[in-house]
Amino acid sequence: MKIILPVAGKGERMRPYTNNLPKCLLPVGGKTIIDWIVGDTRQLAPTETIFITGYKAEVMDRYLAGKPEWGKTRTVLQSDPQGLGQAISLALPYTSDDEPLLIILGDTLFDADLGRLAGESENVLYTYKVQDPRRFGVAVTGENGRIERLVEKPQEFVSDEAIVGIYYIKDVKALRESLQYLMDNDIRTRGEFQLTDALQMMIEKGCKFRTSPVQEWLDCGLPVTLVQTNTWLLQNKDGLNNVNRVAIDQSETIHNVKLIPPCIIGKNATIENCTIGPNVTIGDNCTLKNVTIMDCIMWDNEEIVHSHIDGQVIASC
Repeated sequence: MKIILPVAGKGERMRPYTNNLPKCLLPVGGKTIIDWIVGDTRQLAPTETIFITGYKAEVMDRYLAGKPEWGKTRTVLQSDPQGLGQAISLALPYTSDDEPLLIILGDTLFDADLGRLAGESENVLYTYKVQDPRRFGVAVTGENGRIERLVEKPQEFVSDEAIVGIYYIKDVKALRESLQYLMDNDIRTRGEFQLTDALQMMIEKGCKFRTSPVQEWLDCGLPVTLVQTNTWLLQNKDGLNNVNRVAIDQSETIHNVKLIPPCIIGKNATIENCTIGPNVTIGDNCTLKNVTIMDCIMWDNEEIVHSHIDGQVIASC
């Protein structure tokens, strides 16, 4: 299996935090967004992970150079972004028709069982049940449980299974042909080549798709939702499901500090006369003095003094 991770977006709704970083490298829950995603895929032992880069591509290249534990990786530049369908097409020359693909959007997090894909014989779209399907693309399934069609932002109810951005493709040749047809004939939706249009073509050609549920779909699109995702990760993810947990490095200088779990404190922090937590992630080399802080993400190398902070991303941008 090969993994394709599109990470070319500008993350404009996360300004100013994305002024110097691609969105996938924003920290949350003690890791970057992309670290969480790649970590979830390692159980599948991919032969290669392909990153579709664009905005701040050079930053992503440097980051990947420091990740030899991720195995074989490759970056492909989307220099003139024209939609997710185009992005995926750029990766396809480095794939083969007899090796399945797992495509995961690189700017959202999830709680999903990817391990079941190891023996999967059909195409799979991961979905999440939502209260208002009008805001999402949805999968419409038949009585046999297979997907019959995909509908973008339906104004009348057809399904509540929103497509979350995790696509397992067994029929790689059909995907390749469908994307090529869209681009050869300049078939665009909202001005761009859409992956969902290619998937719909595959369904119409007889390719079998089914849905698989995600337990949680975590939004990283706005500062307020990134903070909410940080809270969920601290309480639930990667072995942090004990809400009494405080992760703290032995290199800290800490005096007169009350820690309210869950929270993570990075390396070489200096913390004096503070109340930390709950739901706080503090990066490396940070200084806090006379601070009360809760429900926050604090980036590396930040300093705050004499403050009460709640529900913020703390970063010098």
